Amino acid sequence: MVLAHPRVPRGHPHARRNLAIMKQCTHADALPHPEPEPLDETCPECLRDGTHPVQLRLCLTCGHVGCCDSSPGRHATEHHARTGHPVMRTFEPGEDWRWCFVDHVLV
Repeated sequence: MVLAHPRVPRGHPHARRNLAIMKQCTHADALPHPEPEPLDETCPECLRDGTHPVQLRLCLTCGHVGCCDSSPGRHATEHHARTGHPVMRTFEPGEDWRWCFVDHVLV
């Protein structure tokens, strides 16, 4: 048995109530071009603390390298909280994605 979806007129305010709303980053357009050079090869806070970073992230505002939230120090997130710099990208070989801390979306 096939159930038909009820027809909802276009422009009806509830026409898409069951679809996820795609949130967009409002900060990516303001990032510097070219992106900043990494200030370090690894997370300097992890080196200072004697911990091991799980994965690295690069701040696309200033070039700070910090560890991900799976690391003990969560230094990339700490950097964002301290500076307000909104977008980072992965600093891992073979990966190519960005995250906006403010809008909580992949960029």
